Amino acid sequence: MATLNVNIGRLQLKNPVMTASGTFGYGLEFQDFVSLGGLGAIIVKGTTLHPREGNDYPRMAETPSGMLNCVGLQNKGVGYFCEHIYPQLLPTGGTYIVNVSGSSPEDYAECAARIDELEHIPAIELNISCPNVKDGGMAFGVTTKGAASVVRAVRERYHKTLIVKLSPNVTDIAEIARAVEYEGADAVSLINTLMGMAVDIEKRRRVLSIGTGGLSGPAVKPVALRMVYQVAKAVKIPVVGLGGIMTAEDAVEFMMCGATAIEIGTANFIDPSVTIKVRDGLSDWLDRHGCQSVQEIIGAIE
Repeated sequence: MATLNVNIGRLQLKNPVMTASGTFGYGLEFQDFVSLGGLGAIIVKGTTLHPREGNDYPRMAETPSGMLNCVGLQNKGVGYFCEHIYPQLLPTGGTYIVNVSGSSPEDYAECAARIDELEHIPAIELNISCPNVKDGGMAFGVTTKGAASVVRAVRERYHKTLIVKLSPNVTDIAEIARAVEYEGADAVSLINTLMGMAVDIEKRRRVLSIGTGGLSGPAVKPVALRMVYQVAKAVKIPVVGLGGIMTAEDAVEFMMCGATAIEIGTANFIDPSVTIKVRDGLSDWLDRHGCQSVQEIIGAIE
């Protein structure tokens, strides 16, 4: 049987299958369907320095081969996570990564510093696609300057494995990846959702409460594969691939494009046990193709 273990910076994973933030809660909600200790890692929902109510409803809309969401990072803040959620995670046997978001570099850094104090959280995923309140609502992740400023601030106060989640809503994602690598990112994950919109033609208005939302699901997979391939060629740090992964074969595609590990998101809403199915399917695929290790397929295409 092929070995599945991979490393993301100093983070050692028993297999490359992780969950995408915002699609798996804190993992606790999926305990009836999945052995949490059997996954590479669980990336919990977005966490901010202060509590956030999120956007008004409706927040989700189904689209052909995908879905739109504008949840708006609803969460009770990092203090609540540390005091109430973290103790519940410890007995599950899972490896947990916290997705950190913020409104300014200082907010990101303070939130990351709080997570840094938690002994059994070995990594964070930095979501740099949030509104930059200080600069008039732009997302940090769409410019090299903005992305670099957040990573630089966080790196000064966070000492464990730092994964930076990149926005696909840019002209050159490889340029952004190089910028965060330079500032000390241990890995990058991509892609986050693509901006999209749905229309209710009977009511003659946009479906989502704020008009636009993030598109995820199988519809974005070709874009995600292209970007993972480009970034893997541009940086020396590990790449985590996500975007429309529904099957083990999808995971193989991402890894052949250069991803060291993958995240499963929208598929969790369709089949709550899909992560384990992808893990086992990946193992079967490797065995059928005579691979001794998952490492053999990472970046296998030219």
